[in-house]
Amino acid sequence: MQKQAASGMGKEAGIRKQNAASQHFRLSQGHCRQRTRSGASPRTRILAGRTAPSAQVWASAGQSGSGVGPVSFLLEGAMRALFSFVCVQPTLESTNATWTQGSNGSEPCPRDARSTHLVLPALYTGVFLAGALLNLLALWVFLHVPSSSTFIVYLKNTLVANLIMTLTLPFKILSDARLAPWQLQAFVCRVSSVVFYEAMYVGITLLGLIAFDRFLKIVRPFGKSFVKKPAFAKTVSVSIWLLFFFISLPNMILNDKEATPVSVKKCASLKSPLGLRWHRLVNYVCQAIFWTVFVMMLLFYVVIAKKVYDSYKKVRSRDGRHKQRPGGKVFVVLAVFFLCFAPFHFIRVPYTHSQTGSKMACALESHLFIAKEATLFLAATNICMTPLIYIFLCKRFTERLPCPWGRRAPASNQEQQSSQTDHMTLG
Repeated sequence: MQKQAASGMGKEAGIRKQNAASQHFRLSQGHCRQRTRSGASPRTRILAGRTAPSAQVWASAGQSGSGVGPVSFLLEGAMRALFSFVCVQPTLESTNATWTQGSNGSEPCPRDARSTHLVLPALYTGVFLAGALLNLLALWVFLHVPSSSTFIVYLKNTLVANLIMTLTLPFKILSDARLAPWQLQAFVCRVSSVVFYEAMYVGITLLGLIAFDRFLKIVRPFGKSFVKKPAFAKTVSVSIWLLFFFISLPNMILNDKEATPVSVKKCASLKSPLGLRWHRLVNYVCQAIFWTVFVMMLLFYVVIAKKVYDSYKKVRSRDGRHKQRPGGKVFVVLAVFFLCFAPFHFIRVPYTHSQTGSKMACALESHLFIAKEATLFLAATNICMTPLIYIFLCKRFTERLPCPWGRRAPASNQEQQSSQTDHMTLG
């Protein structure tokens, strides 16, 4: 009787321990779910919701068995380990990733936070400081240069576009680096990024007009035409600004969904259905503008290259010197255009489709986002590269520079002859 009583008391003690372990797990799980509701990753929510049935099965199985002392000990250890996996591991993984809703609105997609929140903001800061210095210097110079030619008019409008792009970069830097409230990200999505793209495509179109202006100077150096008058260049420049303003304005107006700390992580989440369709249409229009300008520039520079090379051969045959090189400064426009803008336009169409289209694989969407951000950084470096055009192609600009670069010694007769290929295309 005493042995049976002891055995019964042992079983009751084991059951109490097991019930306590089950209660401990339920409390731990509740704590875990509370953490997920307060900001843990979506994966934590999924895992926390899946673990409760298994714990209940283990607890009921332990209550019906014998030898409950070791079983309850093992069960409690398993519960603690499971709790650690559910609540701790996803938290550690989320330190290097941000989570956004997938393109289908249900699948959570991780994005590498190290590149978008650390590396790119640091690079953008360097571009902003260099671009601000160079463009403010260029602004000071162009204030002292009269708009007496179409070339100068196009360069001044390009400078204005670069200054606007430069002014939008601090908002992107603070937003991407998470150094400002989430409301700033909403401002970036609705205003500053739209202004950035507007200024960028104005600059792209103006670079095409600069190439066209150099082309006319080669083909008809002494010809008179209305397209060579400054009034024509001013009219075209104003028309370009108005065109891109009216194209971009709906992208601001149709960003009318309520902004939340979650929705601002993906700018497309703030757009209405009409806004998404307009955004996609504008993307295709801008793609068409870029590639049209790019093809035309290639055609212009094929002719320019031939003319420059022919002039180089004439100078070399007349002087009998082989050390002279053909002038290549004029090609800086094509180089800046291709290096800064071409990579971004290879990526932009599939990326826009991932934001506004139907379901897309989470991994592919994440890769497209990283590629878009990297190529957009290259496009932003245009604000540092464009001043090279002013220096290499605009004599009036270099003459006004407040540095020794603008004060060159008189060139010898041989140097003047060897530089004739450059003078064919300099403004």
